[in-house]
Amino acid sequence: MPLFKKILVANRGEIAIRVMRAARDLGIKTVAVYSEVDKDAPHVQYADEAFFIGPAQSTLSYLHIPNIINAAVHTGADAIHPGYGFLSENDHFARVCETWGLIFIGPSADAIQKMGIKAEARRLMQQAGVPVVPGTDGTVTDLAEAERVANDIGYPILVKASFGGGGRGIRIVESPDALAEALERASREAQSAFGQGDVYLEKYLMNPRHIEIQVLADAQGHVITLGERESSLQRRRQKVLEEAPSVAMTPALRARMSEAAVRAAQAVNYRSAGTLEFLLDQSGEFYFMEMNTRVQVEHPCTELITGIDIVKEQIQVAAGLPLSVRQEDVALNGWSIECRINAEDPDMQFRPSPGKVTRWREPAGPWVRVDGAAQEGYTVQPFYDSLLAKVVTWGRDRREAIQRMSRALAEFEVDGVKTTIGMHRALMADPAFQAGDIHINFLAERFKGA
Repeated sequence: MPLFKKILVANRGEIAIRVMRAARDLGIKTVAVYSEVDKDAPHVQYADEAFFIGPAQSTLSYLHIPNIINAAVHTGADAIHPGYGFLSENDHFARVCETWGLIFIGPSADAIQKMGIKAEARRLMQQAGVPVVPGTDGTVTDLAEAERVANDIGYPILVKASFGGGGRGIRIVESPDALAEALERASREAQSAFGQGDVYLEKYLMNPRHIEIQVLADAQGHVITLGERESSLQRRRQKVLEEAPSVAMTPALRARMSEAAVRAAQAVNYRSAGTLEFLLDQSGEFYFMEMNTRVQVEHPCTELITGIDIVKEQIQVAAGLPLSVRQEDVALNGWSIECRINAEDPDMQFRPSPGKVTRWREPAGPWVRVDGAAQEGYTVQPFYDSLLAKVVTWGRDRREAIQRMSRALAEFEVDGVKTTIGMHRALMADPAFQAGDIHINFLAERFKGA
């Protein structure tokens, strides 16, 4: 007897197919949704059935809640998985699903809301005893207050949007005379991107690492961690490459960060898969940055070193079942690296490269996983994220995982659009990367426009 009769996947691309695969493993039927330009997309072909939801613009299709709900009701779905991006961290959408008697495969709307407002999340983490970067206790209301806080914690500082993510609404301020303009610009960008212009201040850490802890939690009160991922390789605060575990981790540090992640999840009565993101400074201190209340793009790294299907756990927890694993069952085995392959031109400051894919040959072989949603003849649309595929390799140690990734990238052939494959090949050969000597500004120091 299946957990759900049918799941609608309110997304597109590789994550839609990833969710559908987990559903099939559980014997659950799937429904794809698609815009007018996605009618022949791979995720539509993979699903058991598909439903049209509107024009190419995401605001009129993949972000249009009435159309998504209509698709679920019309097809008889009893649950909705949002994937990542789009509506995945939209607490209003989670509440609408509940109103219509649909199970939202994710955390509660209340948890999404609390952790989605970054200033509020920061306050909650302080109450839970989770370390946070020195800064304001809440949002900044005027320039005078901002000047007082900035002088107290010392420059450089970060002005950060309280809502949203993806690196938008963030400004680095090096000196007092740049503060007023940074506040105004960050607030304006946040208002435009997220509909909320609130900002707060944090101390800017010089060249920290970005370390995240994967958590799973169920309705029975169990919260477990699945180790860490290193996500320091970023372009304009967007992750490019991830690995698990991290070369910077020690058993003692992992224990401390995992305990903090559990406290953070418990503070909002979390249920589902989620990720606590931390900054690790050069002295070995870590600080809460944010919580992603959804499945992460980089979740395959953790799956390969733990053998745990994170998306299946999400689905089962949403159905009311307890986690199928206990903390003592979790063991980290080997090393995994994930390279995000985007339709972008690194030689043109990573400009998006939409168009028709005329050749598509994926890598294969032992311990190589490709989560993709492109194929020969597929048209990369200019309306959506440029991610084409994720190449994930596993090795007994980091060196073997890098060697296997180098081989996989050499096998990956894509024509018709520009991609970031060449950039990743260069990274695999970079001595500093091979040594694990990385931080969040690593890519910007090596690639123009990164």
